[in-house]
Amino acid sequence: MEIGALVAACAAVLVGAGLQRVAGMGLGLVAAPVLTVLLGASVGVLVSNVAAIVTALLILRALRDGVDWRRVITILPLMLVGSVLGALTVREADTAWLDVIVGGSVLVALAASALLRRRVRITGRPVAVLTGLAAGFMNTTSGVAAPAWTAYALATRWEHRSFAATMQPLLVVMNTMSVLTKLGLGAIPAGSAPAWWVWPVLLAAVLAGVALGASLARRVPSRVASRIATTVAVAGAVTALVRGLLGL
Repeated sequence: MEIGALVAACAAVLVGAGLQRVAGMGLGLVAAPVLTVLLGASVGVLVSNVAAIVTALLILRALRDGVDWRRVITILPLMLVGSVLGALTVREADTAWLDVIVGGSVLVALAASALLRRRVRITGRPVAVLTGLAAGFMNTTSGVAAPAWTAYALATRWEHRSFAATMQPLLVVMNTMSVLTKLGLGAIPAGSAPAWWVWPVLLAAVLAGVALGASLARRVPSRVASRIATTVAVAGAVTALVRGLLGL
């Protein structure tokens, strides 16, 4: 990897890791597009997945006391089911149309959740189950799962600090699944991975991003952090929608 490309990759990872520390998510949305351009689609997403795993583990260590493990246990199995359904759908359906449907549907869900959250509070296990299915499905079909989580958080009025903490174990599992699937199916061309010395440099960018995000998180009010998370979710849904429209 050339020095210029490495600097750009580190900048994307640093910003993404910082955003994830403040908002609870965001590394994939920021880093994956940049890394894909620099390294190619398969390797770029793989590197983004690995960076997301390390970032989530670091944040989880700092925020572990705020994790709602009951929600994790409820959501996680359905998220895995949603991933399988997504993989089967990708095999049979047109990817562009999937992006359009997922992106458009999530934008509607986010808008409805934002409008109704002051009037209606949605609770219960079925909502968490549906969210897990949707997130797993979306992560596999379009690589964008953040909007599903955010719509759920808005609809249930989930306190942001708990939301940001609880997202981390879910992100670890989702990205680990992605890495194992790619490696297991031979989706990464032989010899295409970055040189060994690139990984410690990217790790340093992750550490710096999480440290910067931790500093900002102490100064950013929960309401602002929640709005940042919503903005990230909307950007993810729009990205999927536009990508699908361009691919039709």
